[in-house]
Amino acid sequence: MTAPMQVGYHDVLRVWREADTIPRIEHAWLFDHLMPIGGDPDGPAYEGWTLLAALAARTERLRLGVMVTSNRFRPPAMLAKIATTVDIVSGGRLDFGIGVGSRPDHPLARREYTAHGLPFHDTAHAVGSLAEACTVIRRLWTEEKPFDFHGTHHQLTGAFGNPKPVQRPHPPILIGGRSSATLRIAAEHADLWNIPGGGIDDAVNRSALLDRYCAELGRDPASITRSIHLAVDYDRPETTRDAIAEATDAGFRHIVLGLPAPFPAGVARWTADELIGASAR
Repeated sequence: MTAPMQVGYHDVLRVWREADTIPRIEHAWLFDHLMPIGGDPDGPAYEGWTLLAALAARTERLRLGVMVTSNRFRPPAMLAKIATTVDIVSGGRLDFGIGVGSRPDHPLARREYTAHGLPFHDTAHAVGSLAEACTVIRRLWTEEKPFDFHGTHHQLTGAFGNPKPVQRPHPPILIGGRSSATLRIAAEHADLWNIPGGGIDDAVNRSALLDRYCAELGRDPASITRSIHLAVDYDRPETTRDAIAEATDAGFRHIVLGLPAPFPAGVARWTADELIGASAR
């Protein structure tokens, strides 16, 4: 994962193009913030989906996505169209990441809304909106005729998605978050669930809660791949290797390694050799 803040476009492109040549690296991710949430608060930050489309056009193998899209930023029908475009540009390599959105408790994230003229709703509204958004997006990707949708938070008339994504029935849906309300939505809609870091004990407990919600819905918990974001420490690779081993032992098979900026030369190869390869031995 290369957070697109405090870096230039060509810095991110360099890492992704290098990673694209290394089979051990299976997927690459951006984040979805409109302003920096670390470092210089007035530094550069790129819009995630626009940048993802550019990177999709410049890579050939990597699966790719936004970890995770803020459902607070874009109406779901518009987001479905954006994601479809990226899936087509990439030749069917999109993993569609979405969540409630934007870490509103983070003081540098909350300012994104007022700075961009976006409304900020309470948690209950945001969770309900995410549940409806997942339904709308899936329908736009799969249904062959226009439909109306009359939800509490989203209203659509004559909604229709054309073209459809390359991947059928639709790109894998990754839902990110750790709250119980988000986990309930993941149990219904997710193909992958990501927990954004934190202690492994909490990750295991949250995974068990997801199992319980799946059982309540009659869904096989094993049908949802467990994903975790782990921060990379360039100076202490053994710490990251230990975290990878701990996570995989706990049942997390989808590991997202967050690379801090600035990105050293050859960082993708270093990641493959010093973190992924060494952890597999």
